Amino acid sequence: MTLFKKILFAGIIFSASHFVAAAQDTTDIMKMLENDIEKTTDYTTATFKTTRLINGHTVENAGKGVMDVKISHRFGKVNGGGYELFGLDNATMRLGFDFGITNYLMVGIGRSTFEKTYDAFFKVKLLRQSKGKRVMPVTLSYVPTIALKTLKFEDPARKNYFTSRLFYTHQLIIGRKFSEGTSLQLMPTYTHQNLVQLAADPNDLIAIGIGGRQKLSKRISLNFEYYYQLPDYKLQNTTNSLSVGFDIETGGHVFQLHFTNSQGMSERSFITETKGHWEKGDVLFGFNISRVFTIGKHH
Repeated sequence: MTLFKKILFAGIIFSASHFVAAAQDTTDIMKMLENDIEKTTDYTTATFKTTRLINGHTVENAGKGVMDVKISHRFGKVNGGGYELFGLDNATMRLGFDFGITNYLMVGIGRSTFEKTYDAFFKVKLLRQSKGKRVMPVTLSYVPTIALKTLKFEDPARKNYFTSRLFYTHQLIIGRKFSEGTSLQLMPTYTHQNLVQLAADPNDLIAIGIGGRQKLSKRISLNFEYYYQLPDYKLQNTTNSLSVGFDIETGGHVFQLHFTNSQGMSERSFITETKGHWEKGDVLFGFNISRVFTIGKHH
């Protein structure tokens, strides 16, 4: 073999070995990147548009340092006809203030004209839907609420107790975002009332709620919400709450337009005291307006 051929052969061997080594390095780098990606947790966001679905809570929280001001209206029954302008002549409302202490803890207070009710709650996010390093199929929130009905006592001559005005509700919300446009949640709920109106009524009430959201466009979604009361743990002459409506996002506001058979807007009223029948036209048109403000430094 001539000297030139020997040099050329040696060069080919050297180049081939260098190429193999470079390819091996590239493969190793790709494996490292894949491992890093697998170690990253990707948390689900925007399962629902706001902290309220229609009447009840969603798994969403107000962010840390964010104040969410909510104004809610429920007009009268549409079967009131033209004389009542299909319910628009009558209205009840709730004014609420929700504040995010952390991204996982929110507190709120509100006052409803319906039975002059004050309510207060906190919502803590216990689990968050995610994939990657940490896989969690659902988001789980816990919401305890206390409500105070301040109507005058029907019989002021008898001995009345302040505790008779109090109602307590405990709710778990189990939500999952199935796709960019579809989300569902379950809401098992327990309510305790200190004073019952009828002797046969139970103090402890149990209901199972289901709600969902389907996006129709970038800024509009269709929502529904239904609460089924367990027959042995419900008040007499009450029905199950059913509501449907739309979310419309416009900049810093979210408008929620809906139809419901529930007049009250606190958990103890719309879950346990609804009396309207959809099939009889006992349906109320209503809306919620949500406006958020950032208090302090924005993170």
